[in-house]
Amino acid sequence: MLTMLGSPRRCCDGITRRETLKAGALSALGGFGLSQMLAAEEAGHVGHAKAKNVIFIFLLGGAATQDMYDMKPEGPSETRGEFRPIATNVPGIDVCEHLPQFAQWAHRTAFIRSINHKAGCHNCLPCYTGYDLMPPDQHPRDTDPPSMGSICEYLSAGQKKLPDYVFMPVWLGWGQAFRRSGPYSGFLGKRFDGLTTESMPYYDKEGFAPVPGNPQIVRGAPLLPNSVLKDGMTVDRLNSRRSLLQQIDDERGKADRALATASFDRNQQRAFDVLTSSKLRTAFDLSLEDPKTVDRYGNTLFGNSTLIARRLIEQGVRFVNVTWDLFWGPVNVDYDAWDTHQKNFHILKNNKLPGFDQTMSALMGDLQARGLLDETLIVVTSEMGRTPRVNGNAGRDHWTNCYGSLLAGAGIRGGTVYGASDSQAAYVKDKPARPADLCATIYRCLGIDPDLRVPDHNNRPVEISQGGQPIDEVLV
Repeated sequence: MLTMLGSPRRCCDGITRRETLKAGALSALGGFGLSQMLAAEEAGHVGHAKAKNVIFIFLLGGAATQDMYDMKPEGPSETRGEFRPIATNVPGIDVCEHLPQFAQWAHRTAFIRSINHKAGCHNCLPCYTGYDLMPPDQHPRDTDPPSMGSICEYLSAGQKKLPDYVFMPVWLGWGQAFRRSGPYSGFLGKRFDGLTTESMPYYDKEGFAPVPGNPQIVRGAPLLPNSVLKDGMTVDRLNSRRSLLQQIDDERGKADRALATASFDRNQQRAFDVLTSSKLRTAFDLSLEDPKTVDRYGNTLFGNSTLIARRLIEQGVRFVNVTWDLFWGPVNVDYDAWDTHQKNFHILKNNKLPGFDQTMSALMGDLQARGLLDETLIVVTSEMGRTPRVNGNAGRDHWTNCYGSLLAGAGIRGGTVYGASDSQAAYVKDKPARPADLCATIYRCLGIDPDLRVPDHNNRPVEISQGGQPIDEVLV
């Protein structure tokens, strides 16, 4: 057992936590066996899937979508912001002037402008699971509903050597030493958690040091955990050691530990697969990629993670998460991410929007050139939005009453807008959408029935989309 104690940190919403990580903590599935999982998969199938896989891009902190793709140039000065809209390649759809490359992909994108929830600021459960009730705090619990990626793992029933769910670049909240709920398997058991990568973000030492309101470009790349064999260890020796471990495990055999052992075995299997799978290791090796391609994605932590996401889906991974995280805990690189309480327009103009524009455009173009855009669903969302009124620090504060999300690629009716905010991007004016509806839409694209029920920790059937309904208007 490895325990790492993080230093106390105060988040912008006033919460202070000492995050304790325990490597090796496992839980049981809770009475649902392989045959039941296979039956659930069969019951959850809703016909031909438009999307074979998903790249889920999560902008942590709450992106100001009214300064990105739901602009209000005619609004009052205290709300409309500093940026001008520009036309996209779809008549009638505008985006921010600092997204010129992405503007040329509007024909493959659906713009949802009416997401809202009442589940609290910085609560990541709604966007990953659809569950939008206020939790006691923002830490993950074994009783939480499972994330969409974990449902993909669950339905594969462990029949694939490669994971169906990969989470990059670090566990959610690592940059604040504060583990956030949302992207986990919850009551299904830890065996269905995603394969989470590691990273050590850094910034270019030239120029100003990172301080709040002046973030630096975050460099680095996600790395497979424990993916390097120690000196003298060969794959043959590793397999021999694995056989010995299996013999030892066979001697345990107590009935009351059967489910827990099954969970341990699957995670142990994954650890060996990570070490021995050439396909998985190759996907993370950017030295095998054309340097020009790496540069097109930006050669940043976000860009490299997104490029690896493309490489992973080519290898058959079904659900890949890429988070644009913030880092002011273990390393001080970017205090703000998308949580722009101060200097909102300075941060977006000089840091966030150029990076997002470059990487998103590179991803879309790369997928199209490789024939993958028609089978890959791209999702861009945050856990919340920003206030309509600009505060005294030229920033925008937390706001869950109305914000936007993007869907692009497989199964999506491009060049469409769903829902509308009011004249100040404060409240929903037309066609409100819950995060659960976004989840249901993603499931539908994957060919998974959003009404599929899975057993919770008390063996009660629970809908995987938490009652959400697919947004049919944006689907083909």
